[in-house]
Amino acid sequence: MLAAAALFSGTGLLAKALGRDVLGPALHPLQISHGRFLFALAALLIVAIVLRPRFSQANLGVHIARTICGWGGVSLMYAAIVYIPLSDATAISFLNPVFAMMLAIPLLGERVGPVRWVAAAVALIGALILARPTPESFQPAALLAFAAAMAMGLEITLIKLLSGRERPLQILLINNSIGLVIATIAVLFVWTSPTPEQWLALIAIGLLMALAQSCFIQAMRRAEASFIAPFSYAALIYASFYDYAIFDVVPDNISLLGAGIIIAGAVFLAWREARAHRQAR
Repeated sequence: MLAAAALFSGTGLLAKALGRDVLGPALHPLQISHGRFLFALAALLIVAIVLRPRFSQANLGVHIARTICGWGGVSLMYAAIVYIPLSDATAISFLNPVFAMMLAIPLLGERVGPVRWVAAAVALIGALILARPTPESFQPAALLAFAAAMAMGLEITLIKLLSGRERPLQILLINNSIGLVIATIAVLFVWTSPTPEQWLALIAIGLLMALAQSCFIQAMRRAEASFIAPFSYAALIYASFYDYAIFDVVPDNISLLGAGIIIAGAVFLAWREARAHRQAR
């Protein structure tokens, strides 16, 4: 999980460099997300050719819905990263389990007790702090990260419908294949020719994302969510370090406060989810 957190943050760093005039003329977030799906799929296809796994019948409807949410979440996050500190965008993205909990009520028929609602409310308060809701300091781009977290929360809910029926490699292959189709259609309207350095960064984003997804899935298979979840929040540490090392951005007190509140609420929510799962089992 620590490796997955470092890799996810690395993709954010590269996306920020591509979205600014660092490696060449800034690329549109839709073009960055296209590269993410293109080269992640290429890496996964190589793995599939080597392993030759057996695939079961796929629920294409759920796959398509999940992929649309994933593509939308990634594109929105890449757009947010360009305008706000990487650490702030990463912290706001930690709201996705909160939205997953809310969406599980109508989609999965789950019941949510008052303690879990309190944990969700605490995390949302942290996100509002990071948005800096005053006329002088409001960050409009924080709303992009907020929308990305909502899309990712819905994606998590849909993954729950798939994870018990299909193998991880099958889910990743189908997800990235459909995502590439969607991203290719979208990028036609904003495409510009990348520089050689930008091509290398796009390839790196795809490879890092494929590795991060693999590490994440393997971690979730080997330990309970209550133990694993806190380690995923190391992404905030990596993001802060990357932002400081490359863009000389130092998190201020508001960033630290908002991120701490979000992580506290999300970690407690993960613990409650795992406890409820054990009791049901």
